[in-house]
Amino acid sequence: MTNTRKMATIAILSAVSFLLMYLKFPLIPTASFLEIDFSIVPVLLGLVVLDLKSAFGILLIRSVLKIIFNNAGPSTLIGMPMNIIAVGIFVLAMAMIWKKNPSVKHYLLASVLGTVGLTLGMLVMNYFYAIPVYAAFANFDIEAILGTSTYLMTMVAPFNLLQGILFSLVFYIIFRAVEPILKKV
Repeated sequence: MTNTRKMATIAILSAVSFLLMYLKFPLIPTASFLEIDFSIVPVLLGLVVLDLKSAFGILLIRSVLKIIFNNAGPSTLIGMPMNIIAVGIFVLAMAMIWKKNPSVKHYLLASVLGTVGLTLGMLVMNYFYAIPVYAAFANFDIEAILGTSTYLMTMVAPFNLLQGILFSLVFYIIFRAVEPILKKV
């Protein structure tokens, strides 16, 4: 693949990923602010078609586009670094396990490890980063409202586990559907 074609592919996948960020919905009714979107699908397609470096490039470009064109203030500025880390962990698991040996067994293993990794990453990021920053800058103290451990164990952990499972299922279905096309490319 030529550099021009590779850059065009990254640009297209970044734009599609950015647009998919507009289609989001909550998974847990009691935590409607925790929303899932499927902007990871083009990032994972970039991993499959190109490489890990390009997938991370797609992830970063779509994130910058989000900050520039669809910034919702503190929630975007606080949440976007966390989203980058969560998606990055999941993509890294896919690259390290599944891309090296593309089998269903390795896909399941990568999905499980990616889901556990992104969940643990978000628990840590919420505890050390999001909760204190929201309390300091957005005047939203989750400790006073709900309790930190309750929030982490009843909202953050289940949300991220469900998110990882949905990422795995949706991408697998899409990948299988476009696999014949990707083999020709």
